[in-house]
Amino acid sequence: MAYARHERVRSAVRLRWNMANEPPGNRQRADRIMIRFPKSLWIVVLRKTVVGLAWVSAAAVLFMMLITALDVAMRLMYRPVTGTFDMVRIAGAVAVACAIPYTTAIKGHVAIEYFFHKLGRLGRIGVDALIRSLGMALFALIAWQSVRYGLSLRASGEVTPTLQWPVFWVPYMIAFCCAVTVGVILHNLLNPGKAMIKP
Repeated sequence: MAYARHERVRSAVRLRWNMANEPPGNRQRADRIMIRFPKSLWIVVLRKTVVGLAWVSAAAVLFMMLITALDVAMRLMYRPVTGTFDMVRIAGAVAVACAIPYTTAIKGHVAIEYFFHKLGRLGRIGVDALIRSLGMALFALIAWQSVRYGLSLRASGEVTPTLQWPVFWVPYMIAFCCAVTVGVILHNLLNPGKAMIKP
């Protein structure tokens, strides 16, 4: 049975190869015959992580809206909410950091592609691979430096001015989000033209 499945896979791969330059109708027939390979576990985990972080970002934005509105309302009664600035500052950092992987996954970043489309096919592939590689290096560097900064904050016992909350975990979260973004960019590099998540 395993041998038969192996032969079906090889036949499907050969069919895909042979039909690559055929008319669209034949390519669609090849797509229907082609065996659907299961998604890699890391892609599934990465996608769920990105979606989860997006929900955390949305919750942080909602929290900032509510706490700001509550503070304004309470100020009318001369009883402002203590520590509003501390909470909004932390929630803002969480919202921005957790939104980066999702924005990258749906390819929502602003891109100027005027000169990119002037290049040939090989030129576009090369430039795209170069830019994505630089992006992975940049976010990996940010993640590393964020961890170092978080360690320094923890060693110094840094806290928020009013509520005295520890803040060392915020750079850790930024580092985690940047690491996830590296995985998203790697997925986009290996799957050009295909967004990981549809908005």
